[in-house]
Amino acid sequence: MKVTIITATYNSQKHLEDCIQSVMQQTHPDIEHIIIDGKSTDDTVNIIKQYSDHIHSWISESDKGMYDAINKGMEMATGDIVGILNSDDMLYDSDVIASIVKTFEENSVGAVYGDLLYVSADDTSKVFRIWKGKKYKRSLFYLGWMPAHPTFYIKRSLIKDYGGYENHYFTAADYEFMARYLFHFKVPACYLPKLLIKMRLGGQSNKNIYQRLRANRRDYLAMKKNKIPFAFIVSVLKPLSKLHQFYKKI
Repeated sequence: MKVTIITATYNSQKHLEDCIQSVMQQTHPDIEHIIIDGKSTDDTVNIIKQYSDHIHSWISESDKGMYDAINKGMEMATGDIVGILNSDDMLYDSDVIASIVKTFEENSVGAVYGDLLYVSADDTSKVFRIWKGKKYKRSLFYLGWMPAHPTFYIKRSLIKDYGGYENHYFTAADYEFMARYLFHFKVPACYLPKLLIKMRLGGQSNKNIYQRLRANRRDYLAMKKNKIPFAFIVSVLKPLSKLHQFYKKI
């Protein structure tokens, strides 16, 4: 199986090399890394050019944000499986993609997800919390649950049927995307109990209480759109469903 990894960048010079190198270190032999840059003004493009032999394709042009960039990458993708790797994140170890492919091959599913490690932005050996996944049940969406988006891989054939990210949901676009696929269209999924991603802390939706409330409203709208029952209550439960992540060590 061929795997497409899409990375959206904008002024990402600080951590982009770590991201690219984590893809280069994968043992799976058939990986297509696509980078969509939003016309960066720092050294991002020079870093991309430096690693051009290891990047299948890339563009640098104005866009409407990260999810618009990811949609561009999806249109360029040729892999059987598609996943996202943020520019300041890293694949956890060298057999991440091989493990994801094996899970697809051994299960009749359209999506695979796993565990996520939150680390310090400046010291990736410092662990803040772990997003521990659960065996997939569609009913978990009633409780505000969602997979860890950076670990979420899908079959590319589904994108033609169910579409890409809807940019107008802003920080909730990832939740809306997964709710649409897993809940609304009932795509079968499989949980891979393995750490897949090291994610540096610094999410835009959680910087202060105002941004958190605004993100929750967008979650609510995404739930309504995908016909999740009792959307208002579920939108309140959604942040609470993440409390189990706060482990200090594995």
